[in-house]
Amino acid sequence: MVAGSSALSVAARADTYPSHPVRLVVGFAAGSTTDILGRLMGNWLSERLGQQFVIENHPGAGGNVGAEIVVRSPPDGYTLYMVPPAVAANPALYTNLSFDFLKDAAPVAGVVRVPNVVEVNPSVPVKTVPELIDYAKANPGKLSFASAGIGTASHLAGQLFNAMTGLHLQHVPYRGDGPAMVDLIGGQVQVGFATMTASIAYIRADKLRPLAVTTLKRSDALPNIPTVSEFVPGFEASSWFGIAAPKDTPADIIDKLNRETNAGLADAKIAARLADMGGMPLTGSPADYGKLIADETAKWGKVIRDAGIKAE
Repeated sequence: MVAGSSALSVAARADTYPSHPVRLVVGFAAGSTTDILGRLMGNWLSERLGQQFVIENHPGAGGNVGAEIVVRSPPDGYTLYMVPPAVAANPALYTNLSFDFLKDAAPVAGVVRVPNVVEVNPSVPVKTVPELIDYAKANPGKLSFASAGIGTASHLAGQLFNAMTGLHLQHVPYRGDGPAMVDLIGGQVQVGFATMTASIAYIRADKLRPLAVTTLKRSDALPNIPTVSEFVPGFEASSWFGIAAPKDTPADIIDKLNRETNAGLADAKIAARLADMGGMPLTGSPADYGKLIADETAKWGKVIRDAGIKAE
């Protein structure tokens, strides 16, 4: 009888969740890619589940401020985190973190994978990745690459490119994609590895020249642009986003959120919005998403340690 009552209570909890508004914490400022995706998925979940999913922006320390708020919150499904790719880099970048995201967070669902783009100012006389490599080797010290900041996806993609090609493109960090794009377009820096989301409008306006995308598959947003791995075998770097909850959040609540998130990724309007950002939907189970986070944490931790990168 006790077992039956327990099963009924779990079913009742899943049926009634959410019974009041849910916080969806974003660890970056309004207008960032993480924020845009958080609002897109928050609106969808609000419509599907009948309660407001309220976006709370808590920027700081590469997303760590927001992440800590979530992992320290009650595991009841009412505080969620819009996970940025920075969670995979931060354990190696910040030696004094008071939490372990892999242990203290419960993966809920992937949302989207966004390629980075290897791109150059049009004044740089190269049109392909092999030409860029040859030009950089023939002109040591002449090329620098912009990033959205130390430890960001655009920085790590550039660092991995250096490591796998033997180049020494000088890294110039900025405070976000916006300032980095301004100086790349202006020619103060010559090369970029920014996300497709940050780059696509400038590429379409011919203000930047794309050489390759950094995912293993070509992007539907730039179908004629090759992948870096076509020239540098094994190269892969991308920005991926998803949703997580505090550890010990009930599995039935996580499963419900996972189902509804995957339903959103299959919705034509959301799929079109993600495609316009250059994104590829990240459907799958909570376990699938958890494996992605763990694999990426190991991968980028090695890149950061090998390069001796430290947080600002």
